Amino acid sequence: MTGSSVRLAWVLIGTLLAATACTAKAGPRAPVPAPELDAKRASVAGQQTAVVAGGCFWGIQAVFQHVKGVIRATSGYSGGSAKTAEYEVVSTGETGHAESVEIVFDPSQITYGELLRVFFSVAHDPTELNRQGPDEGTQYRSVIFYSNDEQKQIAEAYIAQLDKAGVFPHRIVTQVVPLQAFYPAEAYHQNYASLHPNQPYIMFNDAPKVEHLRQEFPSLYMGK
Repeated sequence: MTGSSVRLAWVLIGTLLAATACTAKAGPRAPVPAPELDAKRASVAGQQTAVVAGGCFWGIQAVFQHVKGVIRATSGYSGGSAKTAEYEVVSTGETGHAESVEIVFDPSQITYGELLRVFFSVAHDPTELNRQGPDEGTQYRSVIFYSNDEQKQIAEAYIAQLDKAGVFPHRIVTQVVPLQAFYPAEAYHQNYASLHPNQPYIMFNDAPKVEHLRQEFPSLYMGK
């Protein structure tokens, strides 16, 4: 079953199946610590970009849209070519793309490492290989797409730090790879969680992530 079929099944089957499947997510054993290696907080406002992937982009986008310092978060595709950056094609799992989110942030308000802390803490389970909760396929893999050497060093050091500390019950499988390109997803995928809050998939898979953000990082949480 393709990723798109799985999500459609969630909508059609409804609340009971959704509640059962979402229990498969394994969380960290303890609060995820701040990265020991991080970029310095900028002294003036500006814009930088981070691109991450970790399952369905609806939930990742929803989380980062509630993070202070994030200017915008856009759902899209990274890892494959421009000609295959279409939802139905990406959903085959054969394009090299991962459902990704481009995060434009102000480095004077939040650092790259702080964004990664949210990514590992509440946005997804970094120990699941080629899947996330009910969604299966390489398009749902966990990835950090870095755009410069500093991002690469921070991401790799953070993963090593978390693994060494045994924060998660299993080793982190998140890939750290160079960003070649980011392709925005179709318009109907943008702001999906906020536009469809009562859909069973959103209620049981994505809304809890935003709530966990509010509970675990109150100083970073931004209501809408």
